[in-house]
Amino acid sequence: MRRRPTSPNWIFVLLFTSLISMAYAGVEPTNTGPNSDPVYQQLRNAGLSGEAVSVSNLDLKREIGTFHLRSGTVCFLTPAQGKVTGAVFMGDGNFVIDTTSASERSMLKLLTREDEFSENFNHLVLRFTDGTYDELKKAGSVASGTCDAGLLKDSQNATRHKLKNNLELRILEDVLSPEPGMLFAAFIHGKRYSDKELYMIDPHGTPDQVTLMTYDDARYGRWAGLQLSEAAGRVQKWNRAHIERQQLDTIIEKNGNLAGKAITTFVSNVNGLRVVPFELFQSLRVQSVLTDTGNSLSFVQEDKNDDADFGVILAKPLSAGEKLTIATTYAGKDAVSNEGGGNYFPIARSSWYPNNPTASLGGYTTYEMTFRIPKGMKMAATGALLSDSTEGGQDVSVWKSEAPQTVAGFNFGKFKVEESKLTKPEYLIQSFANEEPPNWVKGIQNAVSGDMPAEGMQRSLRVQPGVALGNMNTTGLNKKALAEAQLAVEVYSDYFGPSSYKRLAVTQQTACNFGQSWPELVWIPLCYFFDTTVRHQLGMEWGDRGYWKVVTPHEVAHQWWGHSVGFSSYRDQWMSEGFADMSASLYLQNIYSKEPHRFIQFWNDERDMLLERNKEGFRAIDAGPLTMGYRLSNTRSGYDITRRLIYPKGAYVL
Repeated sequence: MRRRPTSPNWIFVLLFTSLISMAYAGVEPTNTGPNSDPVYQQLRNAGLSGEAVSVSNLDLKREIGTFHLRSGTVCFLTPAQGKVTGAVFMGDGNFVIDTTSASERSMLKLLTREDEFSENFNHLVLRFTDGTYDELKKAGSVASGTCDAGLLKDSQNATRHKLKNNLELRILEDVLSPEPGMLFAAFIHGKRYSDKELYMIDPHGTPDQVTLMTYDDARYGRWAGLQLSEAAGRVQKWNRAHIERQQLDTIIEKNGNLAGKAITTFVSNVNGLRVVPFELFQSLRVQSVLTDTGNSLSFVQEDKNDDADFGVILAKPLSAGEKLTIATTYAGKDAVSNEGGGNYFPIARSSWYPNNPTASLGGYTTYEMTFRIPKGMKMAATGALLSDSTEGGQDVSVWKSEAPQTVAGFNFGKFKVEESKLTKPEYLIQSFANEEPPNWVKGIQNAVSGDMPAEGMQRSLRVQPGVALGNMNTTGLNKKALAEAQLAVEVYSDYFGPSSYKRLAVTQQTACNFGQSWPELVWIPLCYFFDTTVRHQLGMEWGDRGYWKVVTPHEVAHQWWGHSVGFSSYRDQWMSEGFADMSASLYLQNIYSKEPHRFIQFWNDERDMLLERNKEGFRAIDAGPLTMGYRLSNTRSGYDITRRLIYPKGAYVL
């Protein structure tokens, strides 16, 4: 529904205009470009300094891990701002993990097939901001030997090009802070289990500050995860800064390119906050970061194909409770994909703006958003629609969150809209389906007719030339999606009480193999909108277990489980997914009360998912506890194991 435009957000306009004016007036200190901070450059270009010590029979204990350095040489890295942040060890060593956690021991046994984790190595690369340098130097004697600088390069290549995690940016947080650092990372070239092991202690980690992972393609997984020992007095707040308010002005062009301006107000949760990390899609390149007084700030953002983590370097440390507002301009492609036929696919669901990396874990923010999209398209977004107008060749809509949210999102396209209003509870429900199919659907249609190959067809689908396809127009089932969403809201409101929101937009997306739910916004797979004949001809056997029957009520249930009631970490995520699955069964039971076989079959399918063995030979029920969450998915147990566990078992638990 089109609405008359309301008054613009003049505070947003004036603030942003003043910031840009100050920038163009020349209020810009040196070293404010990307990656130009001198201390960051010292960390990024660190090499071996020539300082080395010999060690023998030295035990380096770090939480649940102990490094036995039997004999060898330790070579230190060049310092950054006077602080040594790394070392290379060459010699004879052993690494042992000792934990009292039964679930963590079980995970380690999955990797080792042994009752204990004991790894031997001849070389080791350490990065740290704790007291490791002083401890090693005190325990050793001056050495005349050298270490292989290539080992350090290997660890840097691993973080930058494989793990795509900017470790130097994380170290910079501690180096620039007046508070003592406690980071410790060990790259272990193991002989027994994997030659690519990473043991890490990071007080900023969430929810686990102590982790062990392997990053070899043939053996990839996270094998241990625990919190820091409170008795050791090492616990720090992982949520270093809380974003209170986001004001987002976003332009999306016809080809999908996105340009954004974000005014972000955040509060420091700790003393000495100097570097603030943000989550931002890697191809969205930051152009500038300004304070509310017009001063430019340095920031870090490496190449989009590498460790492109975005972090802002403040001019001075913030104290706990201190507030700051910054304005970030950014632009790039690939965050939104033009799928053809007026279909757009938002790839960067939570990172199309500078977001808190831990936003989904209890970080609630107020959003004010302006979207400018090609004329003729319709926008659906989180929050309440304040205005919708046409300006030149753009549709301009303004949105504001009705309550603080963990995340903000959108979907847009050449939509046909159906809507319904409920009175008990008071709720506006809308359903959006594209008037034209995307290019990959047109490719299937052309392949069937024999006109051309089905290039761009989704890999999970297959169709033989000459078969008779049913109707592939999706607007015909728009009312069905609306009805299912309406009934689901009514059922869940009766069972669980009202959600935190008063509106819901159910939108079609071009992907076929998953749905997703944000506050007041749901993405439903395109293939849900096909009739059953089309889905059968496309070989969607995986939908036979009722996926298409419950995908809408499952995603609607996340308005309660996942958003009204959030989760604090991956360890609690089973409640969001499992409770949504169980809620979907309540939908079947209530809406199809005269067809009880639907409800019974749903639970039969849930049981089968738990008990069937996957291609790696694992049953989900045996892989580990629910609280391991997505850590259970790895090359050993299979990447489908978590989906097979937390959804159905979580539903059974409830």
